Amino acid sequence: MGADDHDRPHARPRPDTRHRDVARLSDRGEGELGRHALGHGRDAAHLRRAAADAGSPPVTRGRRGFTLLEVLVALAIVGALLVIAFSGMRVALGAWRQGEDRAEAYQHVRGIALALARTVGSAYPYSGPRGEAPDSVLLFLGTDKRLELVAQSPAIPLPAPIAFTAVVVTLDESAERPGLVIRQRALPNRNPFTEAEIVFHDPTVTSLALQYMDESGSFGDSWDGAESRTLPRAVRIALGTTLNGQAQTLPPLTVSLQVGTQ
Repeated sequence: MGADDHDRPHARPRPDTRHRDVARLSDRGEGELGRHALGHGRDAAHLRRAAADAGSPPVTRGRRGFTLLEVLVALAIVGALLVIAFSGMRVALGAWRQGEDRAEAYQHVRGIALALARTVGSAYPYSGPRGEAPDSVLLFLGTDKRLELVAQSPAIPLPAPIAFTAVVVTLDESAERPGLVIRQRALPNRNPFTEAEIVFHDPTVTSLALQYMDESGSFGDSWDGAESRTLPRAVRIALGTTLNGQAQTLPPLTVSLQVGTQ
C-alpha cells in the first residue's frame, strides 16, 4: 500500500478528486427534540410577565368604542323617554289644575247656597200690601226661578238694624246682568219687591231651581202665599255653575220654614 511514487523523496498522497467538499454545519449545541406545545408561552398573561421581566409596557388589546349609529340610537331613546315623561307631567298638572278649579268653584257656589238657605230659613209670615193697593196679603210668592219673601235675616244686612226685610231671589238670564241676583228693601214699604234694590250679584251661578213642600210632603214648582194664606213647610234650593263649558249642579239643600198664617 502507499502512493505510486512512494520511493521518491517528496512523495505524498494525492487528493481524491472524486468527492467534492461538503459545507460545514453550524453547531447550535444541545437542545430538546420536538415542537413547542401549542399556545404555551404565547398567551396574554405570559406576554405580560415576559414584558414586565424585560422592562417594557404590557401588551394590551385595544378597547372597542361606540359607533356613531349606536350613539344616535341611544340619544333617540333618551329623547323619546324625556318626551313621554314631560307629556305625562303636563297631563298630570292639567288634571290637578282642573281639579283645583272645580273644587274652588264648588266651594264658592256652596257658600252662596248656604247663605241663601240661611235667609230662606228666616222667612216670616208677614202680611202687607204688595203694591200701591192697601190690601194686605201674605208676602210670599215663589216660582221655579224666582222667590219673594220677608226674611228676618237678610242675605246682606242693612245699614240700620230692622226686624223685617223684603228679599227677592232670582236668576237673571239677560245679557246685561246674567247670574244670581238678590234684591232687598226694608219693611214696611209700598211695592216691597218691585222697588227692591240689588245688593248681591254673582255671574258664576248659572242655574237656580226652587221647589216648595206642601202639607202632604210633596214638592211643587210654585207657591202663592196670598192664596194659601200660609208658608210652605220647606223650600228646596239647587244652585249650579258652569265649569269649562259644562254645567255643574250642586246637591240641593232643603230648608225648613216656620209654618204660620197671616
